[in-house]
Order: sequence, then structure tokens, then C-alpha cells
Amino acid sequence: MTDRQPLAGIENEALHVVDAARAEGFPVRILGGVAIAILAGNPLPEPLRRTYADIDFAIRPVDGGRARSLLTALGYEADRGFNSLHGSRRLLFYDTVNSRRVDVFVGVFKMCHELDLRDRLELVPNTLTPADLLLTKLQIVELNQKDLLDLVTLLYLCATAGDPGVDTIDLARLQHVTGADWGWHTTVADNLDRVATAAGQVLTEGDATIVQSRVQEIRIAIERAPKSLGWKVRARVGRRMQWYELPEEVAQ
Repeated sequence: MTDRQPLAGIENEALHVVDAARAEGFPVRILGGVAIAILAGNPLPEPLRRTYADIDFAIRPVDGGRARSLLTALGYEADRGFNSLHGSRRLLFYDTVNSRRVDVFVGVFKMCHELDLRDRLELVPNTLTPADLLLTKLQIVELNQKDLLDLVTLLYLCATAGDPGVDTIDLARLQHVTGADWGWHTTVADNLDRVATAAGQVLTEGDATIVQSRVQEIRIAIERAPKSLGWKVRARVGRRMQWYELPEEVAQ
């Protein structure tokens, strides 16, 4: 048992977990809307502000045991049934004090597609890189309003670039993922159109133009990227066959 209670401030609590893991010698990185809020640092334009109910983390597969012990020591309750069944890929914990859920993605982030994160956790401090944060959202076929807001926010905050950085979207990473898999490419391209439309609906004309220009830069980059043989073979089938999975909802 532990007397420690998770902090009420969700961003501060997420950062505390990362710092505690760092002190124990292994990387934990934040993803999801909380990560984007942390990247923002300063208050966002009013239309982009939202509240966050849960915290998402990513860890390496080798650190699953240490992550379980750490979160328990930090005052979280493990979902023992879920973790025993799915712990090699995903862990669930609960902050009963603040009524929050913590998702821990182990090695990969999988919703409609699968994003390998095993070598991506130490490129920038605290969160996944903006490119990986973008891909975790752009892979969702059935985007909800919160997902769209997060995508618009991320593209408002971060310029595109050729290298990973804490405030830049690494185009090479997007090209690598979408150039290897036609399904990934198709979902990302479809969602970029949705993000551009959403930006025009929620932002002022000037701010929307920033987001839409970055959407266009990404679209051009992924279209120009070299395509794998598997990509080209799957492209011949096209949309006649479903190219994505729909994730199962995890009960609260």
C-alpha cells in the first residue's frame, strides 16, 4: 500500500509519473490530449481549449514490470483482470481519487492501425514526438470531436520539419510510416482532409490558414515518399477491401 495520492492537476500528475520513472532509470512518455496540452505550455486559443479525463503513457516492453510497480507505488489501482490478459501490449490503472483512468501502451499504439513506438521513447523529453502524437490520432478512422480538436491543436502548435524535435513535426517519420503501408497512408490522407475542414470551422481565418498550410505540407510529403512493394500491391486492391480495424472499447 502507499499513502501517495495522484495530483489533481492532470498535466502535473502526468509529468510527475514521467519524472518518477526517469528516477527509476526507464523511459515513460505521455501521449494523447494531455501530451498536446503539455507541448502547448501557454494557453491555447479559446476554441482549442478542452478538459482531459484520462492520461495515456507509452513504455518499452522490457519495462512492463517496472511500470506496474511504479504506478502502484504512485497511488494507482491496477485493473488486474485486464492486465493479466493484455499486459504484453496494454495496461490499465485507475486513479480513484480523481476519477481518472491511465492507459499504458506497451511498445506499440494500436487503434485502427499499429504504430511501433519501441525506439521512439527517448527522442524528446516527457511526451512522444509531435510526429508520433500526430500519427496516434491520424490513424483513427472514426475521429470524434476531441480527436479533431487535438489534431488541429497539434498542427497549430508545431511546424513541419525534417528532424524530430519537441515543437516540430518530423515529416520523415510520417513518410516512413505511410510509405510502408497503403492502409496507413489512406487513413492519414482521409483524416488530413477532415482536419483542414475542422480548422476552418473552429479557428479564425488567420489561425486556420496556419493549420491548413501544414496539412498541405504533410499531404505533399507523404504523396512524394517512396512506397514499399507491399504498399503498391495493396494499392491495387484499394478500398474494395477494408484496410483498417475498429478498436474495441474498453469498459470504464
